Amino acid sequence: MATVLEDPSLERHFKGHRDTVCSLDFNPNMKQLASVSMDSCLMVWNFKPQMRAYRFVGHKDAVMDVKFSPSGHLVASASRDKTVRLWIPTVKGESTVFKAHTATVRSVDFTYDGQTLITASDDKTIKLWTCHRQKFLYSLNQHSNWVRSAKFSPDGRLIVSGSDDKTVKIWDRNSKECIHTFYEHGGFVNHVEFHPSGTCIASAGTDSTVKVWDIRMNKLLQHYTAHSAAVNSLSFHASGNYLISGSDDSTLKVFDLLEGRLFYTLHGHQVLLD
Repeated sequence: MATVLEDPSLERHFKGHRDTVCSLDFNPNMKQLASVSMDSCLMVWNFKPQMRAYRFVGHKDAVMDVKFSPSGHLVASASRDKTVRLWIPTVKGESTVFKAHTATVRSVDFTYDGQTLITASDDKTIKLWTCHRQKFLYSLNQHSNWVRSAKFSPDGRLIVSGSDDKTVKIWDRNSKECIHTFYEHGGFVNHVEFHPSGTCIASAGTDSTVKVWDIRMNKLLQHYTAHSAAVNSLSFHASGNYLISGSDDSTLKVFDLLEGRLFYTLHGHQVLLD
């Protein structure tokens, strides 16, 4: 008998930002949610009803991306002020500033062990940093336009990046070389993500498509055209069997990767929540 899924219901509603919210990330301990906004602030929301949210002020311009470290003890934020900040998500909100980019920083990610940070920027570079010593390590420079997203593979050996040059690139961390470029997107690449197995990647673009690639054979596995506007973000389910995407068409779509089809559409944010 087929399982009938109930529609998801609104669980919690957090209010505190004064402008557009750009990015969200759950603490791995599932007790906190971080959000960043065009209002230049980072908010850390505590799920315990009695605990108030933390507002962290430090960036001088819009904050584009946020990511908890795997341990949950640090939060990294990337900003239009050209810096990356590493925060301790407690009431004090202490932070360290990383400076090396010469334009807006759009993406930030940690390695699985939390030792290394990767950032992507409008200066067309991807940069790697050590978290412990808080030092800049090196740049990857082969994109010819803004780099909107860069992520580590689950084992930390590879990097995937997506750019306004309409390409998705795979990089080897040991050699610091680009080992493959995918050219199939018809627009800017807004977001890239590794599959939990590390054998596939997904990309989302302004061409309204979501693509899944096999990086062992360097070939396109799945191509989804379910959205009617630019696709801005992606996330794989931990099982690797589902992929969720968010778009300018005001929907979230869940794809069943085993069946290769659209599984569910969430229609949200059509009315203002007050």
